[in-house]
Amino acid sequence: MDGVTSGGRKAVRRGTEGQRCPVARGEDGVWRLSGHDSARAALRAGGTVQAGLGIETVEKLPSSFRRPVLYRDGAEHREHRRQTARYFTPRRVSEHYRELMMRVADQQLAWLREAGRAQLSDLSFELAVQVAAAVIGLAGDRPGLAGRLERFFPDKFEEASFTSLPGLRFLLRRNAAWLRLYFADVRPAVRARRRQRRDDLLSHLLDEGCSDGEILGECVTFAAAGMITTREFVNVAAWHLFCDDALRAQYVAADESGRLAVLQEILRLEPVVAALHRRTTAPLTVPGADGAEVTVPAGELVEIRVPEANTDPGTFGPEACRLRPAPGADRYTDGPGLSFGDGPHKCPGAHVALQETDIFLTRLLAEPGVRMAAEPTVRFKENLGSYEVRGLIVALDGAGRSRREGDGK
Repeated sequence: MDGVTSGGRKAVRRGTEGQRCPVARGEDGVWRLSGHDSARAALRAGGTVQAGLGIETVEKLPSSFRRPVLYRDGAEHREHRRQTARYFTPRRVSEHYRELMMRVADQQLAWLREAGRAQLSDLSFELAVQVAAAVIGLAGDRPGLAGRLERFFPDKFEEASFTSLPGLRFLLRRNAAWLRLYFADVRPAVRARRRQRRDDLLSHLLDEGCSDGEILGECVTFAAAGMITTREFVNVAAWHLFCDDALRAQYVAADESGRLAVLQEILRLEPVVAALHRRTTAPLTVPGADGAEVTVPAGELVEIRVPEANTDPGTFGPEACRLRPAPGADRYTDGPGLSFGDGPHKCPGAHVALQETDIFLTRLLAEPGVRMAAEPTVRFKENLGSYEVRGLIVALDGAGRSRREGDGK
């Protein structure tokens, strides 16, 4: 499916816009929350646990195996987030990772200047991988790391099984991906931290007594959250900026806070992940239509519809479906909405993603003669509830030709 930016509107068309009932139970038994207040209340409430994102597979692991933080809830989850929050504060992101972000961005743009043209998804992926690796404690410059991480997210997920050929193939490919990442990246980093701790997430996990297998699971979880979503956000933000001259001029002329406001407004309209899932463990009461309250019984599956919640007119105004040139100029809420989630499982890497996106795009748009040589297409990964923006080719007038495009042009 293609999308087109026009007049500050969405580029990614998911086909679910217009579903405005704040709370509704579908024929499949799933409760879908599309109102901003009801969705936020569900994400912040107690009495729910994570659902989706392959949690069924994780639940099959031995009880002695510590689940990655994404799949934990309650007091254990809150304590882990409290102890690791220091790795993701705005101050730490600026002090520890800004220089790395600038260096990697400059490396990618130097390659672009030499080649003349490139797939933006390739440039942004290398940036996202190296930054995520640094936050975790892996060596982001190890050859082939990007490819090893990307193998965890194929176009189609099969159910792992020994009784069907597709399931067996998927199981073998998945196990091969785990082994490649472990031996090439995780084990060397763990050995280095056992000899000498550093101020990073991997050292913290070792201090908590995590096994190599548990650390591997955490690395994949954090790498996925850091690289997959950021890669797509860089691409969709660039798409908007290339297609909207006024927005691009505003972004280029603004200071950092102004640029981040523009990026957050783009992210509000274009959340990478469309749906967040929770399972209720107790009755959940959320705001419904016309101020009435709706109670979801215990044991029910709840789906938070992020695109609809982020364009709720009651929260974001009558122009909620438009990308406003001056976010927050009226009485309605500004910011990225629920694109980073909310509550106990709110994405800890929000500042990382926004800063690396801003650093890269600021440098990209400052390149003389930079233009979008080909518009992208959009496809959806239903298993992840996310989109992929591919085929956006950036070019520098008068520079060389790219060998990385892979399109033969």
